[in-house]
Amino acid sequence: MTTARNMGELAGFAIPRLGMGTMALAIEGRPDRDTAIRTIHAGLDAGVRYLDTAWSYYLPSQPGTGTAEDLGYGEKMVRDALASWDGPRDEVLIATKTGYRRTMEAPNVAENEPERQHLQAVGSQYGWMADSRPETMICDAKESAAHLGVDALDLLYSHGPDPEVAYEDQVGALKQLLDEGVIRYAGISRVDNAQIDIAREILGDKLIAVQNQFSPSHPDPEHTMEHCAELGLAFVCWSPLGGFLDVFDQRAYDPFRTVAGNHGCSYQRVVLAWELSRYERLFTIPSARNPQEINDSFAATELTLTQDEMAMLNASVDARRG
Repeated sequence: MTTARNMGELAGFAIPRLGMGTMALAIEGRPDRDTAIRTIHAGLDAGVRYLDTAWSYYLPSQPGTGTAEDLGYGEKMVRDALASWDGPRDEVLIATKTGYRRTMEAPNVAENEPERQHLQAVGSQYGWMADSRPETMICDAKESAAHLGVDALDLLYSHGPDPEVAYEDQVGALKQLLDEGVIRYAGISRVDNAQIDIAREILGDKLIAVQNQFSPSHPDPEHTMEHCAELGLAFVCWSPLGGFLDVFDQRAYDPFRTVAGNHGCSYQRVVLAWELSRYERLFTIPSARNPQEINDSFAATELTLTQDEMAMLNASVDARRG
């Protein structure tokens, strides 16, 4: 059983603070669809009650942003996994995100539109393109609800700032979605403290979560977790194990490997248990590509680290953050 200290409240759901990110099941390197659904089922059977997806979790099949048939892959997969699961669907929080596109090679840009931010890893033919125009965010959020088969989205994040759109306007799109009843609660992602304050001013208590990158190799250098604590917001960490697409400094995980040896478990399980200890309103959403990975991750909710182990791990990460 998940220990009480690792339970939390988010968007009206009382759930374990270790959820499941589904990006790895929907983009490059993804498993076949049957394996993906079995992986989600394994997570739910283990106790996961928070599934995190996005409008942009799909794989373009042609240059540009792909075809209409590509869109919604990740969200539809989550919908079908829940529909075929024999557990309590009403206990599961589904969060999704709006404001990004996937791309293959160079994006197609219309002559009358600005060239949008394009994020692409070196050597990859796939990338991400920000498109947080309010009309796009609103349209995509309504499509997300249709993909997921719900009347209203439990929790919708803006996927990230778009340099072509004022941040106030991006948050304003979330406000309109709240006012129209398309979403019940709002979150923001890839943000700094100033952007958190802007969103808080516009959304008030309907802003409940900030989803930022956090891991031993990316230890929140702008201290946004502390700002969330000051405001009473949940902090949801993406890429909590460093990320499976991006190169990261493996040396940051050496102390976690040492502790894992003490407990006879994976270092990833130690990382997740350590993250859960950092803030009582932190939720961590590791991705998984097979049932074994999500079962190992969820076991972090039952792992207890000693005070000496915690002190050593905290010191190693804080030294990197400065």
